[in-house]
Order: sequence, then C-alpha cells, then structure tokens
Amino acid sequence: MDVEILNSEYGKNVIKFLRIRREDKKHYIKEVEACVHLRLNSANEYLHGDNSAVIPTDTMKNIVYAVAKCKGIETIEQFALDICNHFLSSYCHVMFVKAYIQEVPWQRLEKNGVPHVHSFVCVPEGIRFCEAEQCQNGCPLVISGIKELKLKKTTQSGFQGFHKDKYTTIPERTDRVLSAELFCKWFYGKGQDLDFDCIWDTVHECVLEAFSGPPDCGEYSPSHQKTVNNIQMLILARIPQIEVTLNNIYYDVTDLKKLGLTNDKEVWEFSKYLNAWGHLKR
Repeated sequence: MDVEILNSEYGKNVIKFLRIRREDKKHYIKEVEACVHLRLNSANEYLHGDNSAVIPTDTMKNIVYAVAKCKGIETIEQFALDICNHFLSSYCHVMFVKAYIQEVPWQRLEKNGVPHVHSFVCVPEGIRFCEAEQCQNGCPLVISGIKELKLKKTTQSGFQGFHKDKYTTIPERTDRVLSAELFCKWFYGKGQDLDFDCIWDTVHECVLEAFSGPPDCGEYSPSHQKTVNNIQMLILARIPQIEVTLNNIYYDVTDLKKLGLTNDKEVWEFSKYLNAWGHLKR
C-alpha cells in the first residue's frame, strides 16, 4: 500500500535540570525543562527499522546538558536557539529541530532590600516558556509565552445584556469576582539581537495592567472576552502578534441563610471553569 509520510519526528521530552553560574560569592540559576524533537532526511527507521541515522534520545538529552554547560542559559529563548544550531551544524542529516523550554520562576531572596548571594524563592508570577524551531539552511522561528499565571480581582467585573432564551438560567451580574488563569504566547519576526528578557517583562506587565486597571480604582470588565481583548490590545502596541487564553475560575456568592448568617459578598464558593480565547496580529 502506498502511503505518504506527513511527519516522522521523534525526540526527547521532560529533560529537567538546574544550571548554576557562579561569580565569586554570587550565584545565578536557571532551572528548566526541555523537550527536543528532530526530523531526519529519511524515514528509514520508521519504514524499514534501519536505525543507522537515528540519534538516540539519550544522546539528545546529553547534548542539551552539554549546550547548557558550554553556552550557558542567558535566556531560555537563546538557549533554545543554541540547541537548534547545535543539531543542525553537527548532523547534516537532521533537517528540522524544535526545542521547547520552560523555566521555573525562581527569584533571588532579599532582606531589607539586600539581595542574597545564593538563596532563591519560587514566585507564582507565571511560568515562562518558549519554542524555537529551525530547518536546515533556514531561519529560526521563536515563540515566547507565559502560562499558569493566576489573576484575581474582587470587584469591577460584571456580565450583563447577554442573549437570553428558554435555556438561560444565570442572572445578570454587575459586581462579581473575576478570577482567571492566563496562557499567552507571542511570535517574533526575523529581527536579530532581540532582548528576550525585556520583551517578556513588558508583556507580563501589560497583562497585569490590562487585567487590573489603575491601582487606586481598577477598571470595569463587562465580560471575560473583553478582558482578553484589553490584554491583547495593550500588548499589540509592542508585539506584532499575540494569542491569549483566559481560563475563567467562576465563583458564586455562598448562600448562608440556612446557617442563619448574612453574606454581603464576603464568602464565595467555586462554581465552574469557563474559557475565552483570542488570537490577534497587526
């Protein structure tokens, strides 16, 4: 039977490790999880069981360690590019490389404004990740992103004026808790010498600003979808293409009347998950 091979990639996933850079007493760390996939110039191992061209996944793991040792990890985006470059320059039969990297959000400890030289704390400000892919003799494509960023505001959110029919049971709300978990990613063009750290920090700040509004009064959100759009539009002023998903963690005011208590929107119970997604470019 004649078949067309659409894809025969293989690779190594979940390569977890810690890289420490020491400058006298001061230490710098990057703890990452890497996944690397390759496509070879033939599929003989897939079609005929001929493994002569196959780079073992254990070798791929060791190469990731070696690149981390020799090149360091200034940013995870540059590290992903370094991995792609190593495979394409070292193996002429590798036609395509994809590297996915995500970083554990460690932050240097401080006491009274003084940074600790070698102690860190994991902070819940979202997980930074990236993907880099490149073909032999091709230009690299880099995507960066934030995931598992948990956001909440306790007022300045509502949901009114929606379509109603015989299946509608939810009431309109003018004041509710808006709680969400964010996933977003953005796409870089072919520009060189990008400041990946600065761009990530800018997007992160845009997300927080668009979600929350001014610190003294906030900004009203008429819907989950409009919040997604507000985040995208603020980021698009700086990044040409952005994809944002907000998983809405929905709460209802708990009925405490059966306990003989009043509840002035003080106790809320988890209700359900909802989802809003958008992909914009300029």
